[in-house]
Amino acid sequence: MSVWDDLVGQEKVCEQLAAAARDADALVTAAAADTPPPEASKMTHAWLFTGPPGAGRTQAARAFAAALQCVSPDRALGGAPGCGFCDGCHTALIGTHADVTTVAAVGTQILADDMRDTVRKSFTSPANGRWQVILVEDAERLNEKSANAVLKAVEEPAPRTVWLLCAPSLEDVLPTIRSRCRHLNLRTPSVEAVADMLMRRDGIEPEIAAAAARATQGHVDRARRLATDEQARARRAAVLKLPLRLDDIGGCLRAAQELVDAATEDSKQLAEEIDAKETEELKAALGAAQGGRMPRGTAGVIKELEDKQKRRRTRTQRDSLDQALTDLTGFYRDVLALQLGSRVALANTDAEDALERLARGSTPEATLRRIEAIAACRDALDRNVAPLLAVEAMTMALRAG
Repeated sequence: MSVWDDLVGQEKVCEQLAAAARDADALVTAAAADTPPPEASKMTHAWLFTGPPGAGRTQAARAFAAALQCVSPDRALGGAPGCGFCDGCHTALIGTHADVTTVAAVGTQILADDMRDTVRKSFTSPANGRWQVILVEDAERLNEKSANAVLKAVEEPAPRTVWLLCAPSLEDVLPTIRSRCRHLNLRTPSVEAVADMLMRRDGIEPEIAAAAARATQGHVDRARRLATDEQARARRAAVLKLPLRLDDIGGCLRAAQELVDAATEDSKQLAEEIDAKETEELKAALGAAQGGRMPRGTAGVIKELEDKQKRRRTRTQRDSLDQALTDLTGFYRDVLALQLGSRVALANTDAEDALERLARGSTPEATLRRIEAIAACRDALDRNVAPLLAVEAMTMALRAG
């Protein structure tokens, strides 16, 4: 199993990254021997991975990081980097490699404080790997200050440092940053390819794998979650029933409240699992006795962690709501397909009765307005509008049509 096996439907991108990883070896060898680097190398110091949600941007970047750190014995015999089994590949893939640093948005933005240590580390030599790799999962969430810090590091990187930035599109990244990166665009994998991956890699039954892949329209991570998590399937089923509950204003308000409450509960469950562990680890690092008082001068550090955890809970709630809105958009897209007599395969075949009922009871124009209302809700959440207000406005618009 190579590091590229989890990249579904991205054969061209895999070929480009594998070629770059091979050329990266030549650069390391030339630097060690103090000889000129090879000409026309496919390796560069900064990469930008773009593509729609679920295409595998982060997975591609992490697989490339693993290939760069590969220490397989087969390499000496001309084997390709990225075996997937050696210590370098394994630790890079699971996120514990000392020379692979991952940055992800804790809240709705990546703040300058979150990037300061990472930028400083990018100018150091690798501790025990072949490259110092900085992977920014949410480059679109860099604010002005953190983006400028990244720009300075990308402009003048250390000789063996590689920046891997992930974002939905080129427009989500500063022009000055993207102009210094090699761009790779990933496409949404086919439903058939995702279903095949679920069966082959996760041992999912064919019917469940096909249903999950079809419901998520090629979103690999969400398809795997739907196929393996019964609670995720139950939440999705509840969301798909929402359009049938908007007969009056009271129904709209109740549906909105339940949607927000479900997202809040999701974020709370995740926070309970992560926050307690983080807090205990920090207290132990600061020298607090078991169940005892904190040492003097540590209140500020604890407060900083609490602020970080609060931002993460907000982000998790927004992400959960966004997933529900994505499911709703897919539902109305199927309604529109039925109304227009399109031959496009339905994503929500498990809700076909509801789809046909709404298709008969409204017009394509009304369905398009409903899809626009969902998009407006997502925009409002991005602008930090209170979630309940944004979702209530959406459900009222869905009722009006």
